Amino acid sequence: MTPKETIILDAYKSISARSEGLFKDNGSRFIALAYPVETVSEVKEIVDGLKKEYHDARHHCYAYRLGYDGKIFRANDDGEPSGSAGRPILGQIDSVGLSDILVVVVRYFGGIKLGIPGLIRAYKTSTSDALDKAEIIEKIAGTNYSLEFGYMDMNTVMKVLKDMGLPQKGQSFGEVCSLQTRVRLSADDDFHDRLGKVCKINVLNSE
Repeated sequence: MTPKETIILDAYKSISARSEGLFKDNGSRFIALAYPVETVSEVKEIVDGLKKEYHDARHHCYAYRLGYDGKIFRANDDGEPSGSAGRPILGQIDSVGLSDILVVVVRYFGGIKLGIPGLIRAYKTSTSDALDKAEIIEKIAGTNYSLEFGYMDMNTVMKVLKDMGLPQKGQSFGEVCSLQTRVRLSADDDFHDRLGKVCKINVLNSE
């Protein structure tokens, strides 16, 4: 019995650039700022920067989801009642099916308490406004490789790259040849099967 082939879903949606949304209720302002990000360190840098930029705001609540499979995520209420801010923000991110994204909602308190249902509505609506204004793009998860191979193997390597539709850059052709390419996750096993015995394959970085 042949084992089932594992299907890798490596295409996912994110946003191309920063976008901004706004919601007002009873004097409170909720400014939603969405950013494309790829690492937790980027998230921290942006959140810290916004806390300085909007230092006079009452709350800086946020949520993010990272990676092609979206397994890295967090929701932060920043002093708002538990579950009233971060989770609604994350819920809007998930409703659009996005990853590699951070949304920070900066709240200026207007003097009137909105209650938990009012807060949930405010954080959801401001986030939704920011995402509605964002350009949605498709990203392909993959790995960047450098290849090293002998001159006599050049034709074999080039044919595989052409057949698989892989990009080439940083080429250096001599007695020892080298180049760089990027392989989407779903093609990774095929790539190694074809070139593993011909090239020295080094990982440059992966996402």
